[in-house]
Amino acid sequence: MPAITLLDGSLKLTIYYDAADREFEDNICLQFEEDSVEFESLFHAEETSLYLTPEQAALIVLELSRALEEARRDKPGPP
Repeated sequence: MPAITLLDGSLKLTIYYDAADREFEDNICLQFEEDSVEFESLFHAEETSLYLTPEQAALIVLELSRALEEARRDKPGPP
């Protein structure tokens, strides 16, 4: 699974379904890996995982899609 590089490349986000946690409702993982100096870091650990339910993941997808569409409408097109 490819990571999404964020910020200046110091933060990587990998999103995946964690089949090992299939018995739990929150089995979609957002895994953040951070490679930055401590005073600039967002998290207290080099790797932080956030687990979501499918419904929560769907809401995030919906809100990201809405924000993306708004950004695309706001961006001026070629002359």
